[in-house]
Amino acid sequence: MSRLGRISHAVMLEHTLFSLPLAVSALLLESGGSPARGKVLWILAAVFGARNGANALNRLIDREIDAANPRTADRDLPSGRVSSRELVIFTALCGLLLLIAAWQLNPLCLALTPVAALLIGGYSFTKRFTWLCHYWLGLTCSAAVMGAFLALAGRFELRFFPLTAGTALWIAGFDIIYALQDLEHDRKEGLHSIPARFGRRGALVLSALSHLGALFCWGLTAYFYPLRFWFFLGLGGAALLLGAEHILARRGTRIPLAAYKLNQILSPLLTAFIILDIYLPGGLHGTV
Repeated sequence: MSRLGRISHAVMLEHTLFSLPLAVSALLLESGGSPARGKVLWILAAVFGARNGANALNRLIDREIDAANPRTADRDLPSGRVSSRELVIFTALCGLLLLIAAWQLNPLCLALTPVAALLIGGYSFTKRFTWLCHYWLGLTCSAAVMGAFLALAGRFELRFFPLTAGTALWIAGFDIIYALQDLEHDRKEGLHSIPARFGRRGALVLSALSHLGALFCWGLTAYFYPLRFWFFLGLGGAALLLGAEHILARRGTRIPLAAYKLNQILSPLLTAFIILDIYLPGGLHGTV
């Protein structure tokens, strides 16, 4: 249990809260609030396996970069609290869980697992050659949302893209803010990021534009699904959290709070209001 606790800390298990609630939103929207229990369990297993396997793999690939950065040198792998062998085994188990879950869901999900592997494995290398690494991360995390839709429908539909695209832009936007902490280090080491390429001011502008795009895309979801007052109330709450995030980022204080803690609230909050919209009288659950 102690070893599992260390691995959980190393991969920041709590960060599953970023994409998992919105994947739940996707399966509830597409199923009209009545998803098959088996589908729910395998979708959750796929998201858990993909997200945590991806983070463990990232820690392995970036272990030398993390060790050279004073901010990350005390992470579990560089400091020796977790071994590379432990993370390799954990990554393999998570990958196996994703593969089994995709196989249980439908042929399309299984066929797309190599794409998921490319997104997951490729992200850690992007900071070595492009400042678009934040958007690669957003695209990778948003695959959980698209995957939930595809697990139910077995095909791509236009209505799946607004919630998915909004998630990608949201995650890219706050990852840009998080990278402000390493602006000087990234420039010194030749690593690529939007703050390193465009400076603090340019990074804040691109982050804000990404979050405005996220809110717009999420709002478009109501065009494809009969969402009502509760959804827009939740969207307003998300906008307030993003506004607070950017105020903190512009002040240059408490970047981890702005980039991570507030966003750990945002995803469950928006999902909670989507759930209210679906299940309260007159909602989507009563019309399907």
